[in-house]
Amino acid sequence: MQNAREVVFRRLNKRIVLIAVLLLLPFAVDALLGRGWLRIVDFAMLYIMLALGLNIVVGYAGLLDLGYIAFFAVGAYCYALSASPHLAIAFPRLFPDGVHLSIFIVLPVSALLAGGMGVLLGAPTLKLRGDYLAIVTLGFGEIIRIFMNNLNAPLNLTNGPQGISRIDPISIAGISLNATQRIFGFTLPSVHLYFYLFLFFAGLVVFVSQRLERSRIGRAWMAIREDEIAASAMGINTRNLKLLAFAMGAAFGGISGTLFAGFQGFVSPESFSLMESVMVLCMVVLGGMGHIYGVILGGLLLALLPELLRHSVVPVQQALFGKTIIDPESLRMLLFGFALILVMLYRPAGLWPSRVRRRELSSDERPNESA
Repeated sequence: MQNAREVVFRRLNKRIVLIAVLLLLPFAVDALLGRGWLRIVDFAMLYIMLALGLNIVVGYAGLLDLGYIAFFAVGAYCYALSASPHLAIAFPRLFPDGVHLSIFIVLPVSALLAGGMGVLLGAPTLKLRGDYLAIVTLGFGEIIRIFMNNLNAPLNLTNGPQGISRIDPISIAGISLNATQRIFGFTLPSVHLYFYLFLFFAGLVVFVSQRLERSRIGRAWMAIREDEIAASAMGINTRNLKLLAFAMGAAFGGISGTLFAGFQGFVSPESFSLMESVMVLCMVVLGGMGHIYGVILGGLLLALLPELLRHSVVPVQQALFGKTIIDPESLRMLLFGFALILVMLYRPAGLWPSRVRRRELSSDERPNESA
């Protein structure tokens, strides 16, 4: 009994320390690295939410989705249209001043709309697996991007490649997060306020993911991932559960897109390219598929390391050669790709894999070793 209490107190102390570190993190980053890096950390929180959403589809249910960024776009454009003066251009009689809805109204609408799009994507792909499923989802993501890029005629709904600007900043209880606020005696700049907002939603996504993982639904998803035929033979409704995985992952993507639009104040189709889908998928695979904390680690690394390389490539070349020999963007992607190759060669389960995934890979390697 005493040992059980000690374990509970230990876990509680760890959580208290973690919460304290996260609450103080924006002040530390601002003081040591500047607000530019804190803004990058804010974007990293959005990517973590995206990666956790994709982890439901890829990590739990084993459904390879290369068009996941489309749901991010749906959420972003949903907030852009419902919290900006843009609709006054397309429908001047109906919306003479545009639409300016609260973020708390748009968030559930975005989640439902993106979840519905996830079901629409999943329904015709239920019998597809592996490479075929990846190709279909890739095409879906490109369709959404091209749709956003060209829907500026005959009605200018998305403003085409120019995107939608003048999006209302996120406001909570009349407090705009785009302005510096003084709360409990602390002066909090805009990037600090957005960090705490994104931290709250990231924590909510982690909580929901943990509950799903430990539920009957989560175990059914994992059974489908391991062997869909065996899962179906055991009485699992694979059709409904696969659609639920697509819907849940898409809903998280829609929420992230809504927060992105409010934070950025501008959206355009360029932000939702195939490369973004690949980047989010790499976060899941690199961190550890099916492992929440591994996915968080992958999201942090792939969101922060490219920016670190971007800022360090030119100074290092100047110090070594006295001039810039290789374009920073090209060298950054070269080093980034090389690092991914090394990780996949020596850590195929990811940097922080789940225990189940680690056991699966070790059992797969044993016959080869004995042979």
